[in-house]
Amino acid sequence: MNVTELFYMSGRRAADLAVAVEAAVRDGRLQPGERLPTVRTVAAELEVSPATVAAAYRELGRRGLAVGAGRSGTSVSPRPPLHASVRPRLRPGLRDLAQGQPDRELLPDWSRALATLPRRSLLYGAPMVDPELADLARDRLRADGLDATHLTVVSGAVDGIERILGAHLRPGDGVAVEDPIYPPIIDLLRAMSLRSLAVRVDSRGMLADDLDGALRRGARAVVMTPRSQNPFGGALDDLRRTELRRVLARHPEALVVEDDHAEAVGGGSVVGVSLPDAPAWAVVRSVSKTLGPDLRLAVICGDEGTVARVEGRLSVGAGWVSHLLQRLVISLWSRPGLDLLLAHAADIYRQRREGLLEALETRGIAAHGATGFNVWVPVEAEAPVLDALADAGYAALPGERFRIATGPAIRITCAGLDPVEAEAVADAVAAAGRPGSSRLT
Repeated sequence: MNVTELFYMSGRRAADLAVAVEAAVRDGRLQPGERLPTVRTVAAELEVSPATVAAAYRELGRRGLAVGAGRSGTSVSPRPPLHASVRPRLRPGLRDLAQGQPDRELLPDWSRALATLPRRSLLYGAPMVDPELADLARDRLRADGLDATHLTVVSGAVDGIERILGAHLRPGDGVAVEDPIYPPIIDLLRAMSLRSLAVRVDSRGMLADDLDGALRRGARAVVMTPRSQNPFGGALDDLRRTELRRVLARHPEALVVEDDHAEAVGGGSVVGVSLPDAPAWAVVRSVSKTLGPDLRLAVICGDEGTVARVEGRLSVGAGWVSHLLQRLVISLWSRPGLDLLLAHAADIYRQRREGLLEALETRGIAAHGATGFNVWVPVEAEAPVLDALADAGYAALPGERFRIATGPAIRITCAGLDPVEAEAVADAVAAAGRPGSSRLT
């Protein structure tokens, strides 16, 4: 396809070309990761100046739609921030081990909670955070040793992370992130024109020396997952938290954001990496994995300035998170026996995760998943293993969605995987390593 057919421009400005490229990505004429035509090629075929094309490509990069690779040119981002690219498309008929979902059967029943919702809407002028929700949230946060003096409510974990970063950073700033990482975080940083600085992880979370290196290279913020790290499954222990705090003490100006997206239901117990007197920090705790993804609610606790900035920005936009959602969370958090239900869910998730890890280990396959809902399996090549799983009736995700500099791997969601299925999944992964297929590492 030539450039004229690829880009349907309605004008001749850089903004018009950027819109045309975006449309091509959205419509599927350009695929994630595909290389864009060179500046000179586009300029010649569309009869515009090279400066116009270069400006359009810069704008696409600023918005996270394109990435530059020096002499290799410019490519469509691996996960451009467009609706069509957010969720992977699964082959019909495959068992879904790709989406990272909690088990619906392990989430609390909402029927009684829904019956307690108010019959009439609140009007303008109500407090941004329901006082009862704030009290319950403080109890839960303080139980994990967090300072919950200052808190607010946002629409989910990624929304909270975006608002926190936006309150402190400017385009071009560097952010230290986990590698491998939850893909929407990378998408978010690209869309905010922030630079990602990779920090390796192991079963105990971020590596302290790597974090120190990223901060020395100019990272102004750190985004980390204290437990149930997605996709690797790492979880902080007290020793690793101490090591990270020593690093952060040498960089007191760094903003620290912790994404506690699964609370304790995915395993792990250590939260709160920021030093007690840190000038800028926040912990974002979502209810998606404990109460249900459709609630779209997360609580942020942090230093007074950060929480105030987040609330200030929220007040001039959405205004507040629906009090219907807040009242629903209050009802669910107040439910007798909820902690027992969540402890039971955590135990089931642990059994399923460990079942898959054991099944893989008995076949000589090393994998990672100390906590969380997923297992990370390093491989020599991702496609053959995914094909073998698909042949066996299962869909998993390629590691390229999550990797920055780490090697190939696949992510298997095991939150709903019973022991019998774990054996079949492990057989399929092992089959890809037999003669005639790419050998697993």
